[in-house]
Amino acid sequence: MDHFEEHLVAALREVVEDGNWQCIGDTSKFGSACTKLFSEDGEHIVLVHTEDDRYWAMDSFCPHEGGPLELGDIEDLGNGKMVLVCPWHHFDFCLETGASSTGLQNQVYEVRVVQGKVYINTQNALSLTPIPVTNTSAGVLNPDVIKVSPSEDTLCFWATKILCTPDPEDKVNLTVEVQKRWKSGEITEVGQAIPPQQPRRKEDLTVLEPGKIKRGKGGTQASRLALLHSLANIEQWAIDLSWDIIARFSAVRLQTGAALPRQFFNDFVKVAGDEAKHYHLLEKRITEQGSFFGALPVHNGLWQSATDTSDDLLARLAIVHMVHEARGLDVHPQTLSRFAAQGDQASVDILEVIYRDEITHVAAGLRWFTYICSEEGRSMRKTQLEFLLFAGLLVNFP
Repeated sequence: MDHFEEHLVAALREVVEDGNWQCIGDTSKFGSACTKLFSEDGEHIVLVHTEDDRYWAMDSFCPHEGGPLELGDIEDLGNGKMVLVCPWHHFDFCLETGASSTGLQNQVYEVRVVQGKVYINTQNALSLTPIPVTNTSAGVLNPDVIKVSPSEDTLCFWATKILCTPDPEDKVNLTVEVQKRWKSGEITEVGQAIPPQQPRRKEDLTVLEPGKIKRGKGGTQASRLALLHSLANIEQWAIDLSWDIIARFSAVRLQTGAALPRQFFNDFVKVAGDEAKHYHLLEKRITEQGSFFGALPVHNGLWQSATDTSDDLLARLAIVHMVHEARGLDVHPQTLSRFAAQGDQASVDILEVIYRDEITHVAAGLRWFTYICSEEGRSMRKTQLEFLLFAGLLVNFP
C-alpha cells in the first residue's frame, strides 16, 4: 500500500475540493461590503465584496478574542493587499491569505462567481440566516439485535460484537484484542454476520443533529477541549466504520465471481486498530484537561454515509473511505496549526500521529476501489464521479 501514499492527497484533492462547493446565492444579494454567513457547525464565515467587484471569504470570528469581523472595515494597505480590520482591537487580516501583521492567522476560503452565483469552498452548509439547533435524541441510538452464536470465533462475529459494544473504552480494548488475534492467526476465518443498522452508544451520551456541534477554534482551553471532544467522537465512529465494512461486505463477490482477497480484511482490521489508538490518545488528552468523553454533545452524522452505501461496496469505498477520509486530511493541517499557535504541544503530537495514520487509511480505500474497478473492467474515475454525483458530493457548475 505504500506506493499510494506519496501521491495520495494530490490524487484525491480535486474530488475533495469539488465536493465542498456551496452555492450561497446570486451576487445581487451581496451588495454590502461584508455579509455574515451562518454555518451549520457554528463556525460562521464573512463574505467580503470589494470595490473592484471581487469576493473573499474568511472565518467571521477574529482569532484574537472572537470579534465580529463582519462589522469590520476593509482597508487597502497600498501594496495591492486588502485587509479586513477587526472592530474590537483593530487586528488586520489579509483577504487573500488570512495572515495578520500581528502574527495571527485566520482561515480563508476560496470563492468563485459563476453566471451570477457565488460559491464558497467549505464543507459546511451556509445560510444567510441563523440555523436553529434542535435536539433529535435523548442520547441512545436504537441498534438491531444481533443474534450470532457466541461459539463462532470469526472476524465478522467479533466485528458485529464491537459494533454492538456501547462503551467506547470497551470498544477500543476489544478492537485491540481482535486485531492482535487476527494478525497472529488465532482467528483464521472471516466468516459472515449481520451487522446492526447503527452501532450502539452509551445511554448517557447526548446526540444532536449533524452540524450542530460547537467544535471550537482552539483559541482558548475550552475551545480546544471542544475540538478534542469532536475529534474523539469522529474516531469512535471511524472504529465502527472499519468493522462495518468488514462485516457488511464479507460475502461480496466481484463480477468475476471472485471473493474479496484476505488482504482486504487485513487492511481494514489495521484501520480499525489505528482508529482505536486515535480515540484512546484523544480521550486521554481530554482527561488530562480535566474533562471526559461524553461531557459535551456529539453527533452521528458520519453514519449517514454508511447507511447510504450499505448495499454497495464500491460506493462505500468511494464516499466514506476515500472522499470523507481525504476531507479530514485536507483540514487537518489547519486544526493542528490552531493547537500549535496556543502552545498545546501535547495535542499537536497526537494530531500528528493521527494525520500520518489517516494517509494510509485513504490509501486503503483507494487501493481496494482501484482493485475492484480493475477486476471488473470499470473506469475508476468515471465510476467514482458517478457515485459522488449521485450522493450529492459534487457540484456541477453551470
